[in-house]
Formats: sequence, C-alpha cells, structure tokens
Amino acid sequence: MRDELDDIHALFHGAPRTTEFKKLRKRIVRMTREAIEQYGMIEKDARWLVCLSGGKDSYTLLAVLHELQWRGLLPVDILACNLDQGQPGFPATVLPKFLEDMGVPHRIEYQDTYSVVMDKIPAGRTFCALCSRLRRGHLYRVAREEGCSAVVLGHHRDDILETFFMNLFHGGRLATMPPKLVNEEGDLFVYRPLAHVAETDCEKFAQAMNYPIIPCDLCGSQDGLQRQQVKQILDGWEANSPGRRQVMFRALTNARPSHLLDTNLFDFANLVRNAGANDEPIKLDLKAGEVPKLR
Repeated sequence: MRDELDDIHALFHGAPRTTEFKKLRKRIVRMTREAIEQYGMIEKDARWLVCLSGGKDSYTLLAVLHELQWRGLLPVDILACNLDQGQPGFPATVLPKFLEDMGVPHRIEYQDTYSVVMDKIPAGRTFCALCSRLRRGHLYRVAREEGCSAVVLGHHRDDILETFFMNLFHGGRLATMPPKLVNEEGDLFVYRPLAHVAETDCEKFAQAMNYPIIPCDLCGSQDGLQRQQVKQILDGWEANSPGRRQVMFRALTNARPSHLLDTNLFDFANLVRNAGANDEPIKLDLKAGEVPKLR
C-alpha cells in the first residue's frame, strides 16, 4: 500500500506504508537532524542552495530537508539547484519537470564544463578533479546570486569513508570531506547533512519513492579505478564483519592527536613526565652521522 496525496510534501506522495519503509524514513530523518545539530549548520534566516544531481543521494537529501523544514526543525529557506554540465546523454528535461511537479523552488543552471574538461585533460586521465572544481565554482556563483549562505551537498557516510581511504592510500594524509566547512573565499558554508546516513539507506529510500534517477557516470569517468577499488575493499570488510563501516566512521569522530604522528597537531617535543614537570626537554647536539651512546 502507498500513502494518499495528503502527505507533508509532494516529495513524499506515494510513499510506501510498510513498517520497513517508515523505519527507514525515520532513521534517515533522525540521522540528518543529528548531523545538522552536531555540526551547527543552522543560521538564523539562512537560505540554502541544495544541489540536485538527479542521483539517489541528492533526491534523498532534498526530501529529508523538506520533512525537517515541515516539522519546524529546519528554519531555513531551500532553493534546489541542478547544474547541467553539458554531458552527452544527460536527460535535461527530467529534473526541471520533477521539481515543477513537486512544487520545489529551483534553478536550473547550464554551463558546458564537459567540453572544457575534455579539452584540457589528456586522453586516459580522469576528469573528476577539474570537473569538480569547475562545478564548485559555478555553484558558489549561483549561491551568491541567489542570496544563499550555504551550498548543501548530498554526500553520505560512505562517500566520506571512501574519501578518507583515498587520501590514506593515494594522498598520504589523514583527511576526508567534513560535514561543514567554509569555502576558500570565506563567504559561503558547504554542508553535508547526510554525513551520518548510509549509502544503502539512500538507495532504498530513492527506489521506494520511485524518483527518476539519472546515472552518475554519463561522462565515462568518475574518480577512476581508485575509488572503485576502495569501495570494493570496504565492501569486503563489511561482508566479513557486518557493521565495520560504522565502526570506521565512528573512528573519524574520535581522533586522538597524541596517538598519531603529526607534530602540528600535538607538541611531542615539549611533552614531559609528571615526575619532572619542571624539566625541559633534552636537546642533543650531535654531529652529522654521530650516534648517541646508551648507558
């Protein structure tokens, strides 16, 4: 059975009335609210530019934000935005029609970044880095033109985990996509309210709602094989030990600088023992190649 057309918003019309779906919906709403509150995303009289790609994640984001808004838990103005980047085969009419039918305020922005990327990137190289920079620049511009204080993205828990391991394996640093940051110019926030939500939950939700999903690989190049390899590794760990993804995600919220090796985060050089709290660290003055003798 499916709900009648008296739900809180047109985005939820036809929602399944099964207990399983209701639990799923409640879980996504709860986790999104937790992330918004935990990372302080709400500003008074704010306006959010909610980026809609047509994938399962951005549809889920748009729906849950409207539910939180309806419940009085998200006192912000929402403007949906799709950036049509001129990718061959992109169904340009799908999102405008969907947003019109749902009664969602929106802006469709067309910028042919695809041709720029194809011209600049040599054959065989991945497009994602340049493509994302161009996309981000246009979204920031649109946000400013529309009087928005934040650009809101649909990255979920698994995106954040995969990015962490991409940086670990290939970038040589411990970093990922934070739920909240300020852009380089310092005039816009970037929010990821789905930071606590699992990718599988987004997929189940969007499929149950029968949203018109647009494939995310129309350009033929995502993050290349590296991200796919990381996803496969995480899938294997999860299959062998269910719940492993959530444990690893929790670790990202529980960093201990004193148990890592970054001297910019922790002052190891001036670490002292309690018994000699007034002692100063010993500095050895050794000649090149000289090894200190142990007693």
